[in-house]
Amino acid sequence: MDFLSFLDFKITDLIDILLVATLLYYIYKLVRGTVAINIFIGIVLVWGFWKLTELLEMKMISSVIGGFMQVGLIALIIVFQQEIRKFLLMIGSTNFANKRNFIKHFKFLKQEVTSIGTDVDSLVSACDKMSSSKTGAIIIIKRSNSLDFVKSTGDKMHIEITQPIIESIFYKNSPLHDGAAVIEGNYIVATRVILPVSNERNIPLRFGLRHRAAVGITEKTDSLAIVVSEETGMITYIKNGEFVLYNDLTELSSMIKEDLM
Repeated sequence: MDFLSFLDFKITDLIDILLVATLLYYIYKLVRGTVAINIFIGIVLVWGFWKLTELLEMKMISSVIGGFMQVGLIALIIVFQQEIRKFLLMIGSTNFANKRNFIKHFKFLKQEVTSIGTDVDSLVSACDKMSSSKTGAIIIIKRSNSLDFVKSTGDKMHIEITQPIIESIFYKNSPLHDGAAVIEGNYIVATRVILPVSNERNIPLRFGLRHRAAVGITEKTDSLAIVVSEETGMITYIKNGEFVLYNDLTELSSMIKEDLM
């Protein structure tokens, strides 16, 4: 019965399976919607086939696939460079292990989480007004990662969030309208901020420099970005370097509040 010895299931095996499943889930979230998703699925299938050949003691094919997996590791690091950076950024986030993020990632734990205090409703209402007048705007909301490296490129502020304040900042004749506004908690802490522009080729051509800048900062940090298009008035929500779809402003407001929890 040596062949069935692998059925000797221990608690450590269960923990091992849960850890691998969690790791694969977060990697899938990072590459979902990108061209890397097909590569990721291919790697999982090849790895599964490799382990199957080891289990069945098919030594020749197992050694061939094993050699391929080892040699291909460097190539995979290059292919998944951006995704690996996002993953390490998420792991290294200062708030990743605290109660708020723990509950956020494990929502079956029914405990109450307090908001960080950002007046999201005023923020969305201001974007709605700017959208109707086609006033261009880009707003960055800090979460865990520091934004000091971009805040230093603009003008330091400490203004509590209100709808009129946000509208006045991005008013076309305002000296502060050019560049991004950075929000921490319930305060606007910087304006006229210069953001890193994404080089992602998959961004549709209809999106301009504001959208590329929003994608760029959310690729490099865990911040959230709201962009109001000057050409169309469309309000775009971006996080983790990806465009997030929503049905109406009520849903957008709810999504932002949830992401800030």
